[in-house]
Amino acid sequence: MRNKEPLMRKMPFAVCCAWAVCAGAAEYHVSVKGNDTQPGTPAAPLRTIQRAAELARPGDIVTVHEGIYRERVNPPRGGTSDAARITYRAASGEKVVITGSEPVGGWTRVTNDTWRATVPNTLFGAFNPFGDEIRGDWFLPKGRTHHTGAVYLNGHWLAEAASLEQALGPAGPEPLWFGRVEAENTVIHAQFKGCAPNREQVEINVRQTVFYPDQPGRGFITVRGFILRNAATPWAPPTAEQVGLIGTHWSKGWLIESNDVAYSVCSGISLGKYGDRHDNTAQSAKGYVGTIERALAHVIPWTRAEIGGHTVRGNRISHCEQAGIVGSLGCAFSTVTGNVIHDIHVRECFSGHEMAGIKFHGAIDCAISGNRINRTCRGLWLDWMAQGARVSRNVFYDNLREDLFMEVNHGPFLVDNNLLLSFANLLDVSQGGAYAHNLFAGQIACNADLGREMPYHPAHATSIAGLFSIRGGDNRFFNNLFAAPAQRPADGRLGGAYDGCRGYGLYVYDRREYPSLTGGNVYYNNARPYTNETGHAVAAVRARVSAITKEEDVSLTVNLAPATQGAKTAPVTTARLGLARVPQLPYVNPDGSPLAVDRDFFGRRRDAAHPTPGPFEGLGPDDQTLKVW
Repeated sequence: MRNKEPLMRKMPFAVCCAWAVCAGAAEYHVSVKGNDTQPGTPAAPLRTIQRAAELARPGDIVTVHEGIYRERVNPPRGGTSDAARITYRAASGEKVVITGSEPVGGWTRVTNDTWRATVPNTLFGAFNPFGDEIRGDWFLPKGRTHHTGAVYLNGHWLAEAASLEQALGPAGPEPLWFGRVEAENTVIHAQFKGCAPNREQVEINVRQTVFYPDQPGRGFITVRGFILRNAATPWAPPTAEQVGLIGTHWSKGWLIESNDVAYSVCSGISLGKYGDRHDNTAQSAKGYVGTIERALAHVIPWTRAEIGGHTVRGNRISHCEQAGIVGSLGCAFSTVTGNVIHDIHVRECFSGHEMAGIKFHGAIDCAISGNRINRTCRGLWLDWMAQGARVSRNVFYDNLREDLFMEVNHGPFLVDNNLLLSFANLLDVSQGGAYAHNLFAGQIACNADLGREMPYHPAHATSIAGLFSIRGGDNRFFNNLFAAPAQRPADGRLGGAYDGCRGYGLYVYDRREYPSLTGGNVYYNNARPYTNETGHAVAAVRARVSAITKEEDVSLTVNLAPATQGAKTAPVTTARLGLARVPQLPYVNPDGSPLAVDRDFFGRRRDAAHPTPGPFEGLGPDDQTLKVW
């Protein structure tokens, strides 16, 4: 103690507190061979993660060893700060699965490829997903009923049939199941084409979620290195509690990293709002403004100090039928980086207005960077209040609709150094955006929205400064590359007519009410500039752009020669971008400091006087293959 006292006197109070917490931190071990009556040491591990969660205090670590854990983890508390977290982690090098499903055997053949299993309702307890109907604000069922139950064959799910008769028919390319809840049992019919299910791994959804606190306000939790699967998640509109396979439930400062999140009936990772009596009763712009006002007045108010500031990084997120990552309000001030997101809403059994690889409402000061998003219905959808957001260095390709949908935002927000490679790149129903050094290899559409009024805010804050409609325009497009694809997308990929303002290049903004600022852009393959644009170049050569995937790698083969096309470029900085018209705010970093787009897609420093147009600094005129993931 004589050595510690002088050191602690020299430390700031907050550092001393963090040091004291860490000094007394405990580590609890969990193993499928353990027992919950044991202390949780390496030699005497616990059996369930939930028991470890009940014991863990701020600063503690829960280390989970290899195996399959069929449980829902409901952390009863969180940490107290970034320095005093509660950390849940998979043991190094060990495969740890936490799943919401249970195995089911005893299948008997009924007809054709269809088998039947009778499951006692005691397996489900108070929640039976085969009787839990998907519904809510902005949900479109396509004329039939859908449930949060699911049947899995060897790890991959079957699709729910609309009727028992359909499930009794011959199996098609996508096998079907149909469930009926009775007084004491749930009867499930499922198609197993060419296999005997009693010899295979067959599982069914039992739990609504896998890792999710039942109350708001449990912040500063780390979840690292797990395989998280098979959840009967509900529809997650912005006006209701948003339950994900894993979710933060209206809290602060979670770190979700290096996990494999897959097979959620609706959403994978949720950074969403709490629930209240108004859930799924506010399907309108006015109703959502009311949702925001209630969140600002909540006992845990929607402020930077209390909510958001999460980090979601290095995860693989797939096979979710609403969103890979969803968040209403609770996503503010968060960082989403380095994730692979794919196979989102690809079955299209139902529809609605909340489906995307990432779907955020209220992404104030969010940083969304370095993600790979492909094979989704929509790549990234920032809907309402993306003020201060930055979308940077993401790779979008092979998405059915557009890569990026900016809906009813007033700015300022920044989109830079992205590769947008699908047939449809940008659907812009916003104003006040800045787009710099991107590669747009497909269609752009823009529109106004005069029928609704949406909030804008003071700088870096959640309070409502005012409401205003979307007139369109007031954008900045600097140093981008635009190229029409060789094969044009089919009509309707962007949805709606959007006032006829869709095409290749910036001429689509000619009819918007607010003028935009442009310069340094290069146009290929008959893509057309903004009518009043100066300082641009129309390339004489035809651009070739193609994404090549090989296992986990994505390469881009290009022939763009941007440096030879005569575009007059200049650095993109806070000073050059000016003020977004409606909020009258500058384009700055989340801490208020000036920003500069001074590095390229790979992090290389740009020329300080005349940066190269597009995402890659110094790109030469010849064919090149660039590894971009």
